[in-house]
Amino acid sequence: MRYTSPRSATPHGRGRRRDFLLLMAGAATWTTSSYAQIRSLPVIGYLCAESPELFASRLKAFHEGLGEAGFVEGRNVTIDYQWANGQYARLPGLAAELASRNVDVVVAPGGAPVALAAKAAGTAKTIVFEMGGDPVQLGVVDSLSRPGGNITGVSSLSVDVSPKRLELMHEFLPTGSKIAVVANPTSPTANSQLKKLRSAAETLGIHLQILNASKEDEFESVFASMIGEPAGGLVFTSDPYFAFRSRRLADLAMKFRVPAITQTRDFPLAGGLMSYGGDFMQSHRRAGVYAGRILLGEKPSDLPVQLVTKLELVINLKAAKFLGYEFSPSVVSGADEVIE
Repeated sequence: MRYTSPRSATPHGRGRRRDFLLLMAGAATWTTSSYAQIRSLPVIGYLCAESPELFASRLKAFHEGLGEAGFVEGRNVTIDYQWANGQYARLPGLAAELASRNVDVVVAPGGAPVALAAKAAGTAKTIVFEMGGDPVQLGVVDSLSRPGGNITGVSSLSVDVSPKRLELMHEFLPTGSKIAVVANPTSPTANSQLKKLRSAAETLGIHLQILNASKEDEFESVFASMIGEPAGGLVFTSDPYFAFRSRRLADLAMKFRVPAITQTRDFPLAGGLMSYGGDFMQSHRRAGVYAGRILLGEKPSDLPVQLVTKLELVINLKAAKFLGYEFSPSVVSGADEVIE
């Protein structure tokens, strides 16, 4: 058998070998790019004002909703998280960052500040929000039935029930003539809530004292200001910053022995007196379902804003006893959960 070295190969043979190598290189490139294309997953941009630790229960509910729509993180969808870690002033920048990335849908859960930041980023990407306020009143959508544009979501309308919290506190402290309301002046819903609370206080015949707090280091002075107030209680307006600091608020309420009510069950579960508000687990789960449906091809303009109409009252009997009070039998029987 005659052996021909590469150096002695004919020009024609060298050409065939070069063509073969080019063909194989092209095939390898096609295979790699095609495999990457097959393996590429849709991406959800998740914008949140808080930290993963504080948002864990809400995030779990969101994943459950995604699962109902057929999506599991890491299997057939990727999630790009942007956490503000309680620094709400960072939300616009984080929203702009997500808008510049290759995400298929932006999810903005946890209240009006997040939804407004996502919309203000001017992204053409679809946005799914989750909040407790009225998205029409806040200018997030045109209407509930026809959101318009590239945005839709879920609202628990917890903001609208702040007056009910005042009523519950008044029932708990029937001899009290003054109740303090704690509002976050930086909240886009603060003014509308205070207007409704003032009207409710007038109907109930009680004096309303307005206290402001927008930072955690202001909480203690709020509770301390209630010392010596006869039968005074605190009603917290609906606000995500308050909701995600329930343990701190509960600790202070017990330290200063002040009856208080907030929007989220996290507060009485942490040792506080009571809560009244929307079911946040349900609203976050539905936001997950909507995100999944949009990934499957549905348009946000065809998905009306969902309202979570379930409201829950959670009371803590141990906290009431520690404060030296009792809940009325009607409140106990009407509570959705009683902590003993």
